[in-house]
Amino acid sequence: MINVAEIKNGLVIDHIQAGTGWKVFKWLGLDKGNFASALIMNATSQKSGKKDIIKVDNLINIDYSVLGFFDANITVNVIQDGKIARKIKMALPDKVEGVIKCKNPRCITMTEHYVPQDFRLVDKEKKVYRCVYCDTLIKAGAVEMYGEE
Repeated sequence: MINVAEIKNGLVIDHIQAGTGWKVFKWLGLDKGNFASALIMNATSQKSGKKDIIKVDNLINIDYSVLGFFDANITVNVIQDGKIARKIKMALPDKVEGVIKCKNPRCITMTEHYVPQDFRLVDKEKKVYRCVYCDTLIKAGAVEMYGEE
């Protein structure tokens, strides 16, 4: 068992699909943060067998809708004074802006970089989003995030 110090005031992002925690960690900018944070990968989970967990020893602002896009099963525990003050469950957002890249090379967002990437949820059960400019379909959680090399 790995021990990570108790968080006094911060966040615990739990139930991340195993192997995808690094994407969430990078998207949140925790790899560049000047505060303590930990990414625990492939931790044992009673629900799913394995999961990733992120612990952040700082109360940072997060776009919860984007976390829901990564994985709708994620939960965020807000820790204050060493205790869980709030538990937030994620859900698939209706729209995702400026987070994922359209894969269509003819999409206006590929040539006109000032046009924001904009996707709308079209099939909740299959977790499918559609680009508002070119109608390209993208499945949630299985895409390249905006800003990734």
